[in-house]
Amino acid sequence: MTPDQYCQDKAAKSGSSFYYSFRFLPPQQRQAIIALYAFCREVDDTVDEIADTDIARTKLAWWREEIQRTFHGVATHPVGLALQSALQNFDLHEEYFMEIIDGMAMDLDQFSYPEFKHLALYCHRAASVVGLLSVEIFGYEDRKTLKYAENLGMALQLTNIIRDVREDAERGRIYLPQDELQQFNVNADDLLALKSSPELIDLLKFQTARAKQYYQQALQVLPESDRYTQRTGLIMAAIYEATLDEIEKDNFQVMHHRVSLTPLRKLWLAWRIARREKRLHRKNTR
Repeated sequence: MTPDQYCQDKAAKSGSSFYYSFRFLPPQQRQAIIALYAFCREVDDTVDEIADTDIARTKLAWWREEIQRTFHGVATHPVGLALQSALQNFDLHEEYFMEIIDGMAMDLDQFSYPEFKHLALYCHRAASVVGLLSVEIFGYEDRKTLKYAENLGMALQLTNIIRDVREDAERGRIYLPQDELQQFNVNADDLLALKSSPELIDLLKFQTARAKQYYQQALQVLPESDRYTQRTGLIMAAIYEATLDEIEKDNFQVMHHRVSLTPLRKLWLAWRIARREKRLHRKNTR
């Protein structure tokens, strides 16, 4: 199995919405973004699947070394080797990869967040930085597109947090800020006991409004000149916003079951957005 095949397999098996958005990219960009996604999956799985925090911390330290080797052209892991190929075609910054690892390391030491500003740092490291790397792969002309990537990363991560409240609680983690739990009279112990309540539903409505605001801000700052190159991010936004809509329609019953879109619907959304952006691009370049 080649490094690219390893990354492709990692991406396909994850069942993530990201995989559907990659299908409409040219080969070079698709190779690079799948390698980036596989890296994110590797470090995320290190935190989520290794129960012993000392072992997980050691493995994250190994990934820091592997990223250094990758940028020096001597990678050893299939993902590192695939990223090494991507570096020949795209200007990806080493410190961003380290920052993603910093975000994953937060999950080993921090199981709750006092205020939103603390959670925002986690979201930045875990998602917005991935967006900034993705922008480099997709290409851009206007630096405002970097702000779009930061806002979209926040929106996507907040959507994950809303969707995965139960799954995170099962791991002993609460990403909803403590001061907002208190504001809505939600007991943290009840969350960890996987109990739902009208108060929790009100809190999740509040979080959803915040996530939608970030989606809106992302689209507002995305320059028209970069819409077509950033169509993969727009596909992701459509899939995640649709997931958020389904959670709303289900009255935020996230403590009872996980809401997700079918693969067919994700593929349809990806095709629809890709087609729309191609049509707009042709119209604007006539």
